[in-house]
Amino acid sequence: MSSRVKVVVTGAAGQIAYSLIPRLLDGKTFGNKIVDLVMVEIPQVVSKLEGVLMELEDSSFPNMGSVEYTDNFTDAAKDADWFLLVGSIPRGIVYEGKKIEERSDLLRINGGIFVNQGEAIGKYGKKDAKILVVGNPANTNALIGQNASGVKSQLWMAMTMLDCNRAKSVISKKVQCSIEEVKRMIIWGNHSPTMYPDIENAIVNNSSVGSLVNDMEWVDKTFLPTVQQRGKAVIDARGASSATSAAKAALDTIIACENPTGDGDCFSAAVASDGAYGVPEGLICGYPLMTMPDKSVEIIKDVTLSDFAKERFDISIAELESEREAVKDLL
Repeated sequence: MSSRVKVVVTGAAGQIAYSLIPRLLDGKTFGNKIVDLVMVEIPQVVSKLEGVLMELEDSSFPNMGSVEYTDNFTDAAKDADWFLLVGSIPRGIVYEGKKIEERSDLLRINGGIFVNQGEAIGKYGKKDAKILVVGNPANTNALIGQNASGVKSQLWMAMTMLDCNRAKSVISKKVQCSIEEVKRMIIWGNHSPTMYPDIENAIVNNSSVGSLVNDMEWVDKTFLPTVQQRGKAVIDARGASSATSAAKAALDTIIACENPTGDGDCFSAAVASDGAYGVPEGLICGYPLMTMPDKSVEIIKDVTLSDFAKERFDISIAELESEREAVKDLL
């Protein structure tokens, strides 16, 4: 008899979730586990999930267990193994009569949402639950949620895999290799334009990408801005933020956590700092991670950073500290 996994997805009527949800049930993301799914939305749009439910039923996914939808996150959280927190208030919308433009407003509005969700996850979720925050500002949303949960055995992560995948794509074109050949692609810091995609420690066929490229001007003037500003470029091109690629990155993160990391490799996500690499303790920071055979996730602590990398990583750390200061009354 196959084991089961309960997965909760917020923002379930949105574009990211529409790409994400079917692939949770296809037998690849969770292997042979039966997936019991709960989709969560705000009351104003929760009825749209009836159509999503119909499509899932009509798809005959081999690993689909029970599927429910609700606008009550607390009910959804009970005994869940995985939480994919996709829903958040985006910049530019009108919220309670005010157009949200400033990052400080974004932090505070979403902070209230993640306090409530964190409390519910801590109280009702599995004590070894894994939580992936996709909704931006992801790192600080995760910080707020983790603090509110009060359960240290739960793993809170902010998604940086999208940045990682973007960086791999640029590298593969530059050195003319397949994306699968790019390994150890580390994203340091915040999931924002300050994050640092570490090309010097990435490898292709056991060779350093930094040495293969051997052009720091290209790294500084082309590679970094291309990866760091890719989200804005997508919005400018299609009139909406990344959806398919964000969903794929969430799935990649789940798979990385569900399977032991290969020798010499790592995966990228942001987790609570324990002081590694000089990051203030408690900040949710992008790190190189590895999944152990028991499915615990650990920070890899033997990566060497060049002065070039440290300088850029420090910029992102400073941004994370400023975000924490902006929401300190929620912590």
